Amino acid sequence: MARKRRGRPVHGWFIFDKPLGMTSTQAVAKVRRSFDAAKAGHAGTLDPLATGVLPIALGEATKAVAAAMDGAKAYRFTIRWGEERDTDDAEGQVVNESPERPSAAQIEAALHQFIGDIEQVPPAYSAIKVDGARAYDLARSGETVVLAARTIRIDDLRLCDCPDVDHAVLEMHCGKGAYVRGVARDLGRVLECFGHVSELRRVRVGHFDESVAISLDKLEDMGHKEALDDLLLPVEAALADIPALPVTGPEAERLRFGQVIRVPHSVEGTVYATTDGKPVALAKIHAGEVRPVRVFNL
Repeated sequence: MARKRRGRPVHGWFIFDKPLGMTSTQAVAKVRRSFDAAKAGHAGTLDPLATGVLPIALGEATKAVAAAMDGAKAYRFTIRWGEERDTDDAEGQVVNESPERPSAAQIEAALHQFIGDIEQVPPAYSAIKVDGARAYDLARSGETVVLAARTIRIDDLRLCDCPDVDHAVLEMHCGKGAYVRGVARDLGRVLECFGHVSELRRVRVGHFDESVAISLDKLEDMGHKEALDDLLLPVEAALADIPALPVTGPEAERLRFGQVIRVPHSVEGTVYATTDGKPVALAKIHAGEVRPVRVFNL
C-alpha cells in the first residue's frame, strides 16, 4: 500500500485571528490543511471563548515556538461584575454573587495591586498538570482542584471603558503564564463585587499583533496554496528578541551537524546563529563556545 503523503515542506509563521468558538487545536488543523503543510503547531493556547492573535508555526518554524511563547502578550477583555464562576469566564457555573458594582474610580484605584511581579493562583479550569492530569479534566470530572500560586509579571493593566454598571473593559500587557481569567476573578474579590471574564481578545504575542493577523474568512477565500504562502512571515520573525550571531558558511555547517563552534563573543545565553540572512540554529553561548540547541533545516 502506498505511503500517505505528509504534505508540503512549507516553513514560516501564519498569524491567525482565531474566531470565537474554535479551539486552538482546531485552528492549527484548519491552517495546516489550508497550506497542505507537513508540520504545524501554535505558540500559546487560546480558549474557545477567546478571539485574536494565535501564531501558527509551519514546518521549521515549529522549532521556534518556545521562543515565541516566551514573548510578552497583550489582551483586551471585558469583566462582568456581580458573578464569580468556577471557570472564571462566562462558560462556568456561578459560585458567588454580589449586588455591589464598582465605580470607574474604584476600579482604577485597585489596578496597581496587579502590576509588577505578583502571585496568582491559576484558574482551576486550566491546562496545568496535577499528578499527570490536566486541571480542567479533573475539574470537569467533579474533583476539587487546588493549584499553588505562582509568580507572574504584569507590565500594565488599565481601564479602557465602563459601558454600563455591570461591565468594564480592560487591557493587560503581561509575561508568560499570566491568566486574564485569574485577574478578573481576583480584581472582583478585591472590589468585593465578584467578577468573571465575559469577552477576551488577545491583541499581541511577542512581535506579532492583530494588524498582521489573518481572519478565517480571508484564509478560506484565498484558495490557492501558492497565494497563501505570500501571507507567511519568515521563521526568524519570532526571534526578534533573541540576539543574532552571524556565522560563516563552514561554521553554519558545523552547527547543522550538532557540533560546537568557538567565537570571540562577549554575549552569554541564547542566540540564534544566522548565515546569508537565514537562521541556522538556536544556540547557547558559554565561555565563547556556541552549542546548537535547535537546528533549522532551511
